[in-house]
Amino acid sequence: MAIKKFITGNFYDEAVLFPAVKKVRRAGYKIHDVYTPFPIHGLDKELGMKDTDLHIAGFIYGITGTTVAISFIGWALALDWQINFGGKPFFSLPAWIPIMFELTVLFSAVGMVLTFCWLCQLAPFVKKDHFNPRSTDDTFVMAIECTDKTNEAEAIAFLESAGAKDVQVQNRETGWWFGRYDRDSVVFGKKVAAV
Repeated sequence: MAIKKFITGNFYDEAVLFPAVKKVRRAGYKIHDVYTPFPIHGLDKELGMKDTDLHIAGFIYGITGTTVAISFIGWALALDWQINFGGKPFFSLPAWIPIMFELTVLFSAVGMVLTFCWLCQLAPFVKKDHFNPRSTDDTFVMAIECTDKTNEAEAIAFLESAGAKDVQVQNRETGWWFGRYDRDSVVFGKKVAAV
């Protein structure tokens, strides 16, 4: 992953941030992300993000759990170790429904949590670059990705006119890497010069 150039601006009010996102997108700048200390309803739509497909992953994990339950119980009780329980048939599907339900819920819940953590890049050993540490406390940070065509001075002036404070140019790693903030400062992979 390369180190890229970004123009970041801090916003101290949600009412100023929302119109600024609309103005920046209308002007044609590519917004890398907007970092907020709390969720803002409707911001994902303004940024042009699509809806999540996490529910599809949950369905697939649930079907996998049901299949594992039917396969294992069927193999264990009907093929490998046939025991007559009160005259029931060896393949007694109604008696297995609670176990199938439990494994469906277990696979779906655990799978969706792990998928969510992977998609959001959340883990105790994963590091991400922060554009501004205050974005987790009391300020909103908008990061605009610079391309070859981006005029930095014009973009900085545009962000300031949209209500941003402390506008600056930063070179940051866009991906995530393994390590800890208190010990490691080297990113995962090869270092690449700033673009």
